[in-house]
Amino acid sequence: MSQVLSEVLEEWKCLEEEYQKLQETHKMYLQKLDEISKLQNNCATSISHERKKLQDTSRFIKKCSKRSSEEDSKALLELELKIKTQEHVFSEMEAFLPKKNGLYLSLVLGNVNVTLFSKQAKFAYKDEYEKFKLCLTIILLLFSFICYFFVSYRFLDAILNFLLVWYYCTLTIRESILITNGSRIKGWWVFHHYISAFLSGVMLTWPDGNLYKMFRNQFLAYSLYQSFVQCLQCYYQSGCLYRLRALGERHNMDLTVEGFQSWMWKGLTFLLPFLFFGHVLMCSFCFLILFVGNFFTTVAVVRQKLKSTDQKPKSM
Repeated sequence: MSQVLSEVLEEWKCLEEEYQKLQETHKMYLQKLDEISKLQNNCATSISHERKKLQDTSRFIKKCSKRSSEEDSKALLELELKIKTQEHVFSEMEAFLPKKNGLYLSLVLGNVNVTLFSKQAKFAYKDEYEKFKLCLTIILLLFSFICYFFVSYRFLDAILNFLLVWYYCTLTIRESILITNGSRIKGWWVFHHYISAFLSGVMLTWPDGNLYKMFRNQFLAYSLYQSFVQCLQCYYQSGCLYRLRALGERHNMDLTVEGFQSWMWKGLTFLLPFLFFGHVLMCSFCFLILFVGNFFTTVAVVRQKLKSTDQKPKSM
């Protein structure tokens, strides 16, 4: 036997050994998957059972609190706090368990499990969402600027509007996945993107004519201004979130949004004028609903924050 052939056979023997080890590892992997699936089902069943017990206990506490003494009231109050703590723990547990998709995700993706089972995977997906939003916002800003100041072609307007439809539709899907994985984004901001996708679709299908040309510059001005404000917000909010996460004051799945959140209060110096008055100047009547939603949600959050800051000195 030649030396070359013996070397080839020796190499093949090593490959066969590695192949056998790979098969054993893969078999063990499949077994662990089955075990994990059983554990997930057991955890979900136990959480559901415990939740029902907590609900029964809460109803019983409410009945007892009506005719209880001061000492009993204190004990019942402590129990209520413990129940709330347990409910919060259950929510944290469920963030790492498979969930049924909501109606929107079921229509778009079908019965696909979108739950991410590690903190690293959840944070990586959230971080990728933030980068996607920032990159597309910059692209939309540049596109709107070019269409508003330099060119006036319906074809380029259609590309911009198609990009807006795709952007907002993609955001709604990604945000639904983030909510499934424990993100606490306010419902209005998600609904805002549904409306924006619909209105961008209206602009996309609007036939070229005098009415479209009358409204075109107003819409482009709004789009340009909105993209500019979103860039400012993303820069400011990402800095706030980074600091607050480092201090342990914010959840890892909190997002930057097209508005004002309570955690943005610290260091806020320049965003409120844009958020309150920019939409009034730039939006047409077609986009009035977006302004109203942004305005009143922002007012509610600011009012809530002012109340909490007033109550802190009293409690101290």
